[in-house]
Amino acid sequence: MKVRKISGALGAEIMGVDLTKELTADLVKEIRDVFLNNNVIFLRNQPLSSQQFMNFARSMGKPVEYPFVKGFDSFPEIIEVKKLEHERSNFGGVWHSDTTYLEYPPMGSMLLSKEIPPYGGDTLFACQYAAYETLSDTMQRMLSGLRGISSSAKADVSKTREDRIKTDGKDSAPKNFTNSHPIVRTHPETGRKALYVNVAHTTGIEGLTEAESAPLLSFLFEHQVKPEFTCRWAWEPDTLAFWDNRCTMHNPINDYHGFKRVLHRITLEGDKPI
Repeated sequence: MKVRKISGALGAEIMGVDLTKELTADLVKEIRDVFLNNNVIFLRNQPLSSQQFMNFARSMGKPVEYPFVKGFDSFPEIIEVKKLEHERSNFGGVWHSDTTYLEYPPMGSMLLSKEIPPYGGDTLFACQYAAYETLSDTMQRMLSGLRGISSSAKADVSKTREDRIKTDGKDSAPKNFTNSHPIVRTHPETGRKALYVNVAHTTGIEGLTEAESAPLLSFLFEHQVKPEFTCRWAWEPDTLAFWDNRCTMHNPINDYHGFKRVLHRITLEGDKPI
């Protein structure tokens, strides 16, 4: 196994691993270590069946169903993340951490690319360790103990789900989820602190009025995606990306109108942020 870092802040490509084959316990641990040290990992040339994709996901955590979109009949934890030729909005097309509006947001998410446009459709990732650690001591103290309110109904992201809900939506899905989590969370495995707000889902701060919370959140939203905290991944077919949702945000770029883009996603169960 070889590892190539792709930016100073986060991101690493793993080479020399074939996920179509059964992984040894030692190799699983090596991959997990690279994941924890780099926030997001990428593996090219992985022509995985749904079962093989699920096998790898289970080696890293517990797959769970996405609340709004139906998965495959045989693999309900796998959903299609797609934009069709006639569609203008892409799924999740805004900076975010996945489903922070849940009481137990996911530990991580995986995407496996199936059909990629001839250009565009890259995904940006942002390290929230770096975003927190570069704040002033005074700002860090001020944020300590504050809780952000997350909603699944915030317009910035709900409009990016509309096409998929029309075609693949769950009839049983609630219309809205709302939960609050620490604005600064401590990673349960690394012990490092990370910013845990995002423009897609965070609607306010507990105990503050909208007028009081809006300028603080606006500053954090802008700060946490500074270029020096990010990496950018250009997809190829049969590439797998796996990111740590507890300390990483992502943003799929919507710059390929007229072309189809299809990826398969698995979300892994997480714990309650502290």
